[in-house]
Amino acid sequence: MGSGRGTRRSILEAQLAVAAETKHLLKLRGNSCGSELAVLVVRLGGGREVKSSTLPATRFPKPQALQVGPEMDGTRREEAPNSSPDKAELDLSPDHSSAGVSVLAILGVAGFILGLGRSAQDMVDQVEDVSKVETNDYLLDGDWNYSAPPQRRVYNWTVREHVHNPDGIYRPMLLVNNQFPGPLIRVNEGDTIVVHIDNRATNATSFHWHGIYQNGTPHMDGTVGITQCPIPPGGKFTYEFTVDNQSGTYWWHAHQSAQSSDGLHGPLVVHGRKERDLQQIAYGTDRVVLLSDHYHDLSSALLWQYLAPDMENTEPVPQGGLINGRGIRNCEEFPARQCDNTTSNVGLPNIDLERGKSHRLRIINTGAFAEFQFQIDGHELAVTEVDGTDVTPINYHRLNINPAQRYSVVINSSVESADSFWMRARMITQCFTDPPKTLQPDAVAIVRYAATGPAADSEQDPTPVDWEEKLALECRDMNTTELKPVDVLAAPAEADAFFYFRSNFEIGAYRLSRGFFDSSSFRPNIHSPTLQRTIDGLSSGNETFTSTAVSNPGNNAAFINDAAFDKTHEYVLQTTQTQTLDILISNFDDGNHPLHLHGYKYFILAQGHGYPPMKSTLESLTRENIQPLYDQLDLSNPLRRDTASVEAFGWILLRFVADNPGAWAFHCHVSWHSEAGLLMQFLTRTDELAKLEVPEANRELCGMEGVERGMGPEDESYRDLARGR
Repeated sequence: MGSGRGTRRSILEAQLAVAAETKHLLKLRGNSCGSELAVLVVRLGGGREVKSSTLPATRFPKPQALQVGPEMDGTRREEAPNSSPDKAELDLSPDHSSAGVSVLAILGVAGFILGLGRSAQDMVDQVEDVSKVETNDYLLDGDWNYSAPPQRRVYNWTVREHVHNPDGIYRPMLLVNNQFPGPLIRVNEGDTIVVHIDNRATNATSFHWHGIYQNGTPHMDGTVGITQCPIPPGGKFTYEFTVDNQSGTYWWHAHQSAQSSDGLHGPLVVHGRKERDLQQIAYGTDRVVLLSDHYHDLSSALLWQYLAPDMENTEPVPQGGLINGRGIRNCEEFPARQCDNTTSNVGLPNIDLERGKSHRLRIINTGAFAEFQFQIDGHELAVTEVDGTDVTPINYHRLNINPAQRYSVVINSSVESADSFWMRARMITQCFTDPPKTLQPDAVAIVRYAATGPAADSEQDPTPVDWEEKLALECRDMNTTELKPVDVLAAPAEADAFFYFRSNFEIGAYRLSRGFFDSSSFRPNIHSPTLQRTIDGLSSGNETFTSTAVSNPGNNAAFINDAAFDKTHEYVLQTTQTQTLDILISNFDDGNHPLHLHGYKYFILAQGHGYPPMKSTLESLTRENIQPLYDQLDLSNPLRRDTASVEAFGWILLRFVADNPGAWAFHCHVSWHSEAGLLMQFLTRTDELAKLEVPEANRELCGMEGVERGMGPEDESYRDLARGR
């Protein structure tokens, strides 16, 4: 074998050659499973050099140790018999061991490499320049001026494809400014955020500012098909919005298909002028901790397989997890994958803390699927914030954190039992239908203490010290009823309207399993977003946007609009004036659904398993029939957040004041579920929407070439596959 550089060159050239020979088989559809960015999952059959550091069995904490393969001696992997360094094997099944999809089905996915228009040398250079991908420990500068006058905070972002190895395994990714995870946005309440996007990727994209109200700027919410058209390849777009009346921990992520899991996400921190008062425990340092499940394949390839016939909602399962974008895997566990776990970006994060101080950790689950149970050995976690709501501190040993949820905790570093401790984020694997054999369920980091200043480097790993309580076995929210906001706000005494929705997965045409709210499964209209259609319709006097046009208006101030929208794929609850809404969701699926509402926080009134308390189990879940539930409610100061889970075969009752003009997505934040259609919309304050204008830059996006590239596959894409062709 040649040098590492030469080996990687021959491998990538072989990949490109195989892909080029396969290109004539591909029927590239602009809206089919990620367009050209969907990956042909190319595996190497031999001739691959493995660069690997030794991972002794004691490297990870016990008893819940990370499962690693045999110890490695740092030598190169021997060539497989009859293999050649000049050839590569094309393995078209994703890494996980879910029910397979035929080769012809995968060939319906366009190649990541094919659409790039780049040479083999370009792709080789990307791998060799992997060290240029920046990582971040997200330690927030303590000299930040919380009382600075409002200002414009300007960010310039370039989106590009990269080949990167966050845990040692190389995979194609999408990154902002060569960073993974993405750049931190840090502002004060009242500041205006300006983000200039230059999309140099193969596919269209968009960005959502998770948890930001966007009051007055609904067109900046970044939701494809609802508030905007995607930013096409080669296109530019500027997001500009002011952050008012909120502070805390948020995040940003792509809202085009499942691109967030390909690397397009990062933290967004908003400091309030009363932050130090609302945070009930003083702290010396402040930092962000991003938790994410990590897949070794592009989301577009996984999505194509997940949405295929007969999959019955068998979600793709990650290979492992990352903390702040870092992890490490034993390359010998992945003999068919290109791997190098000696690069500087690979390894366990070290979090250096000064002993004797308290430290704030802003924990965000940026993952696509996995719920994490978070802990730091030997430390109680004082929860002080939930999804941007400051709460009276309560100590926990472990936190259950669903996708898109955020918790701030303050830890006390006066623990004297050791100088270093394991930080663990365990996936609740019982919620995985078909986990791969290579699943590493724990993401870990090391917390190190020093008397003053940064902790000294040490090669010695912490001694595991686990809590005695049993680990969680079910995917659901932790009990948050005892968490009370510091800023007391009673929920409105009564709701103006009550709506009951059923969430479930059903098998329909072409034997496809899709997510539904009632009988509606979302499909985005990428050329005519809901917000734009509504504003145009209201300003032109289109009567389909009034309650008199719908089939069953009920409360004419809050109704399902089935006149302006085809509720088969666009389920829109419309309101006029300010309305208080109660939303009861029953989950008839065997999976957990973290439900995120754009543009708002809601009050969590109650949640549970089975059915809510009711007068008669023989009657439907009407407002009158669930009066026993309402009789039990405590409205004095319920928790307010933007993402809460309805557990498998469970229910949740939410209340929010619909006073923010806009079109707002309400969806499951498991990326696979939302892409399967588990999304509906709230079209609120249409009386004020009529006064808004859609910026010309937004309208121009909708007419640009390439906006459809990168969308998930249409159901019709599977027609021939379902018929056995």
